[in-house]
Amino acid sequence: MQVQPRERLDRLVPAGSHQGVVALVAAKSYASEDEILGYAAQQEEPGFFLALDGVEDPQNFGAVLRTAVTAGIHGVFIPDRRSVGLTASVAKASAGAVEHVRVARCANIGKLIDRLQDRAVNTVALDPRASSLYTELDFKGPTLLVFGGEGRGLRSRIVEQCHAQARIPMRGQVHSLNVSASVAVVAYEVVRQRGAKALLNLDQAFLNSRV
Repeated sequence: MQVQPRERLDRLVPAGSHQGVVALVAAKSYASEDEILGYAAQQEEPGFFLALDGVEDPQNFGAVLRTAVTAGIHGVFIPDRRSVGLTASVAKASAGAVEHVRVARCANIGKLIDRLQDRAVNTVALDPRASSLYTELDFKGPTLLVFGGEGRGLRSRIVEQCHAQARIPMRGQVHSLNVSASVAVVAYEVVRQRGAKALLNLDQAFLNSRV
């Protein structure tokens, strides 16, 4: 710990209220695809993965990571371009969840889907044009959920590449959800289908996150 004049702290936090205390920490490091797949293989449950194709808003990404932790997702994949990374804003929006979830950057989401399909992972694209509802699908086996970014959603070739396509039903005058809300809705359907064992694992993950 170092004692510094207030002017020094003001320069370190030009847009915030530091209340006389500033901590400097290393940026959260990324996992590799292999690390995520290896971690999932060690768990006593089917793999549960999430891919985000072009989410650029830090608040959305942070909220998604919070859901990923609470829903027991084994790893999150994002493209290395046209996507927000593990920034300070994302860490803040995640309310600390960023420290408890593995995130990997991949060069190509399409190649990632191919790789997971070769490993018998069921790949599901969430698309508002799909004929099936997300509640009609079976998520009990290894699963990759694929969501698009704000505005444009998923690219059509990514949608077609996945084993299945599903949508969240919409009522009223608004026909879309924020991507973080959509992830939460579908992720907890996976939890529901996997039953009591998944809920027990979530309770343990929650306790670990409080340590």
